[in-house]
Amino acid sequence: MNERITAEWLTRPETQAVFAALHAAGHDVRAVGGAVRNALIGKDAADVDLATTALPEETMAAAKRSGLGVIPTGLQHGTVTVISGHVRYEVTTLRHDVESDGRHAVVAFTDDWAADASRRDFTINALYCDAEGVVHDPLDGLPDLHARHVRFIGNAHARIREDYLRILRFFRFTAEYAVGAPDATALMACSELRDGLQRLSAERVRSEVLKLLAAPRASDIATVMFEHGYWTALLGLVVRPQHLHRRVELDVAHQCVPRADHRLAVLAVETTEDAAYLAHRLKLSGLGRDMLDAAARLSVQMHPNLDVASMKRLLYREGTDRLRAALAVVQVRKPGDWMSIATAIATIAVPVLPVRGQDLLDRGLAPGPAVGVALKRLEQRWIESGFVATRDALLADVTV
Repeated sequence: MNERITAEWLTRPETQAVFAALHAAGHDVRAVGGAVRNALIGKDAADVDLATTALPEETMAAAKRSGLGVIPTGLQHGTVTVISGHVRYEVTTLRHDVESDGRHAVVAFTDDWAADASRRDFTINALYCDAEGVVHDPLDGLPDLHARHVRFIGNAHARIREDYLRILRFFRFTAEYAVGAPDATALMACSELRDGLQRLSAERVRSEVLKLLAAPRASDIATVMFEHGYWTALLGLVVRPQHLHRRVELDVAHQCVPRADHRLAVLAVETTEDAAYLAHRLKLSGLGRDMLDAAARLSVQMHPNLDVASMKRLLYREGTDRLRAALAVVQVRKPGDWMSIATAIATIAVPVLPVRGQDLLDRGLAPGPAVGVALKRLEQRWIESGFVATRDALLADVTV
């Protein structure tokens, strides 16, 4: 007897409206992939993807007839975004691969559910469910899911050659969902084909690496990757998996939400030059660059016995987020009791300079560079006072 799911995302009216629209037009439709997989193991789903026998134009027509919004997201790949009650659903026509260059696939549409399942990466991602929650498992993914085992569909070498990103996805999904050692067949195939990783864009590598580092078994799988020589090829830097292991231990012990950027810094960044190199290599966002730089730069300045005045100066100059990034690094690289520093970062309010440029103009200072010079001088006096000098006290010494 088929298993059933009763997830909130399935029973809500918005989802059922999309099912109903396609059914009314005579098409079959099922939820697929991550939402189904996660529902079966009691995890939330970030979004819901649907697969259908309808061609993209038929999907759009059916949605419009039912009063739903449509966006032709990727018609060449069979994908239409259907908007139901302000919720977006990617609805994709059943497909099979015609050819692939290791990064992009040419697909043909089909009405064969097993063929559509066979083009996916792992058995645990080839699970479908209908509008009633009945699970359809054409490739025996359910036993793997229940055993928490991640393995490729069919021939692992063939799946990887279709898209070399699947090497990183294998490690990431193993870190997220599996127990025990990684699948031996998959691990061997990944090792034999890992030169294909050089064909991937920095953006795709970055996305998978950050997701992997935030996963529950990040430390274990990062160590496996280190032992098989992946990290140097991916990051171009010497990595220290033992530091990542300690960071994960601390996150678990203190019930911290995993920060992938902090873990990346712990794993691979020793100096500001490392931070700049890695930010460029992975094409990190401005915020990502800033966090890596702060982790390297400020960790040199931090020690367990910093007094409150020094902490306030650091907080004022750098802000809470940068200090947290640095703390994530020093906690695993420098011995000592860092609890007081962690508490200070969490509880000390970042000081705010009580004087503004307009205050100086109101005192009669002429607009121009002199305002900035005077403001800088007052700021220095305020810092030297331990951030206690009041607005009136600072302005009292302003002369026009």
